[in-house]
Amino acid sequence: MADGAPGTGAYGDDEEAEEDTPRLRLSRRGFTVLGVLAAAVLGTLSWLVFFSSVLDVRSVSVQGMRDDRLTADQVRAALGDLGDGPLARVDLADVERRVEAIPRVAGAEVWRGWPHTLRVKVVQRKPVAAVKGEDGQFTQVDAGGVSFATEPAPPDGVPVVELQLSQQANDAVEVITRQQLVQGAVTVAAGLPPDVVKRAGSVLVHSYDDIQLQLTGGGTVRWGSPELTDRKARVLTALLHQKATNYDVSVPDAPAVSG
Repeated sequence: MADGAPGTGAYGDDEEAEEDTPRLRLSRRGFTVLGVLAAAVLGTLSWLVFFSSVLDVRSVSVQGMRDDRLTADQVRAALGDLGDGPLARVDLADVERRVEAIPRVAGAEVWRGWPHTLRVKVVQRKPVAAVKGEDGQFTQVDAGGVSFATEPAPPDGVPVVELQLSQQANDAVEVITRQQLVQGAVTVAAGLPPDVVKRAGSVLVHSYDDIQLQLTGGGTVRWGSPELTDRKARVLTALLHQKATNYDVSVPDAPAVSG
């Protein structure tokens, strides 16, 4: 037969080979079996991850410690039983809330470090002022006005806020409370640039409009009210280049130095 005769040649052979190749077909029962096996595998994995002790929390890693006033052990203790059991079941939002409830903590970030570590990163509060109380104790306050610790001595390098109210200010405490006066002084302390903070030993409050800075090594700054703190801080930074004993930035557009 000639090469072009029907039923012969390469293409014809391939078609016959395809027709002769057996095809794998799963019955309904086969699909059911595969489904059961898949469900069993997923169930086993879920049990291992969420309920067994295979992936339990075995350590709590704490980052962000700035000083020994807040320790990793204190953070771990705040977690209670939240740091126990399978890592996958730890409520990260609840852990974050408990850590942020620690007075010295301003914020927290929590995540899972597989396979066995719960990781916590904290942001500690930074004092901008230490408010001297009538009992002689010093309450540390951050830039947001949050009081978070009271100790017998102020931290190094932090201005001390002290109320030395005039008679007029005492008579007006129902209008401008002591707490508002303290908050005004904290606003001033929080707005001081680092170079000024180093020299600001104390912030004395005589009234809302009469706040003074006592500089270490001598010198007084008449600040006035807490208004325009940023502007006053910039003016004072420039004035401190002049040797004087008295600086007045209560009206920042008309500052003065003397002594």
